[in-house]
Amino acid sequence: MTAVSGVGPWPGTDALEAATTVVGDLADTPSEVEGLPFAPLLPARGPWGDATGAAVALLTDMPAELGPHGWKLADRPGRDLERARALAREDLDALAVAAHGYVGGFVLPVLGPFTFAADVYLARGDKLLSDHGAVRDVVAASAEGVAARVADLRRVVPGADVRVLLREPLLAPVLAGAVPGFSGRAPLRRVPGPVVAEGLGAVADAARGAGATALVVHGGTAWSALAAVGASSADGAALAVAGIGERGWEEVARVVEGGTALWAELPPQASSQCAGPDVVGQADVLLRPWRSVGMPAGGLRDVVLLAGAPPERAIPDDARGALAGLVRAAGVVAERAES
Repeated sequence: MTAVSGVGPWPGTDALEAATTVVGDLADTPSEVEGLPFAPLLPARGPWGDATGAAVALLTDMPAELGPHGWKLADRPGRDLERARALAREDLDALAVAAHGYVGGFVLPVLGPFTFAADVYLARGDKLLSDHGAVRDVVAASAEGVAARVADLRRVVPGADVRVLLREPLLAPVLAGAVPGFSGRAPLRRVPGPVVAEGLGAVADAARGAGATALVVHGGTAWSALAAVGASSADGAALAVAGIGERGWEEVARVVEGGTALWAELPPQASSQCAGPDVVGQADVLLRPWRSVGMPAGGLRDVVLLAGAPPERAIPDDARGALAGLVRAAGVVAERAES
């Protein structure tokens, strides 16, 4: 059955309100669409509550703090780390209330280790990505932290069938050696595809070992990361599919035909005063190229549609409307899957 979920970020600062909205709206979808509630992230609470801050809170034995250029490793735990962990606990408590009695699929979005390494700095030096030993440590700490978060979510929402969405928006630059160093004069060394695949697999294995039924890697907007994802033991690959072109869709088809599930992030619906929201147009961002590369219509039943991160100045009602629109688009996809 075609499903709908989200990548994580949500407007506002009220964790309980966000969790209640997401769980309530996605637990009540039409019969032809499976709603997969997700754990919302609230970047408006500051760097302690965005994707990187949430990842900092998860990493065991790798304390971090905020520096002039963002998060960096620290010699010992401090106030920034405690604040990030306090927000993580708040988010978990909110889910316990909002999803009380819920039974079904539930998506846990977390930042992946390679994007973390490309964004966070060493305690004294360049980004973590510049140190191959530090990258290995981040992968190990991420695997342990994700497993712990999966266990925590299953504890507070016992009926949740947890699927981890490992967000890796910088994975393509990491693979290509295109992540700029601190000086800006030269990019950091690339991480080879087999090393990335092994690292993603380690996180996937740890998540499943903690009770998750699947781990899906979201490579952002670049289809070039799909090969490494497909070579790992991840269960699925997620991608923002708008504008990836014919070559990108051929790579999607290759990965899907190899047994990897597709989670497709769709752009927001276009809208006009005369016609209103273009539900069919949104669905066609997936449907037209799917047909053009020769994939069977029945395979659309296994696709999960993802709502992307809301614009910076969005309000909760905007995000809620976008999610409802995506549910309607999923209905169109589900209909085509049966045709």
